[in-house]
Amino acid sequence: MKLLALDTSSVACSVALQSDAAITERHEERPREHTNILLPMIREVCKETDVAIADLDALVLGNGPGSFIGMRIAASVAQGLAYAAGLRIVPVSSLAAVAAEVFATHEAQEVVVAQDAHMHEVYLGVYRRDAAGLPQAIAPERLCARQAIAEIAADIAGRRVAAGFGWQRYPELLALNRDRFDSIAEAHYPRARYLLDPGAAGLNSAEALDPQQIAPAYLRQRVAEKPVSSTRNV
Repeated sequence: MKLLALDTSSVACSVALQSDAAITERHEERPREHTNILLPMIREVCKETDVAIADLDALVLGNGPGSFIGMRIAASVAQGLAYAAGLRIVPVSSLAAVAAEVFATHEAQEVVVAQDAHMHEVYLGVYRRDAAGLPQAIAPERLCARQAIAEIAADIAGRRVAAGFGWQRYPELLALNRDRFDSIAEAHYPRARYLLDPGAAGLNSAEALDPQQIAPAYLRQRVAEKPVSSTRNV
């Protein structure tokens, strides 16, 4: 299988190309540089693997939640490539990508991912390892303030790990929930290589979408949408 995965939902710009069993990636933490480096990174992995966009089975998009502008950059590039090559796109949660990295590198049964959403909130995702070792959401992804997290049970059968930059950004959130975690992983931002397995599973499960169907997972719609103008009687 040949898949190209993209994620620009955080300060990291991440690209990975899978050609059968081989994976080639580029991953750089360069805030506000995504528009300048994403396409060159794609060209580099394609050249290194001798795989053209038209050779791909599908694109895999890290679909947020995360930076509004960042999500739009990857979505726009993925849509353009997909239109040109007649490909479909498999959207995968960027929070789930962080959980997938932890499952691949830690003996964890659950992963709780928190990413900075600004406004003193985080984007929160809670995942359990499924039979294939992939993240399965056990609660809807949501915005979360600095508080005890209701989705985290006191005890589980196995290890629970915290991941994502949100825990470092808001240490008080970690302090309120620290007794529910066995450890804190160093997986801070989504890496595109960890979108590949969930993307392949989604492609096999017919979850791929036509390019025009892609809608980034903003979660905070009141910021993502344009304000409605109002008039006032005077």
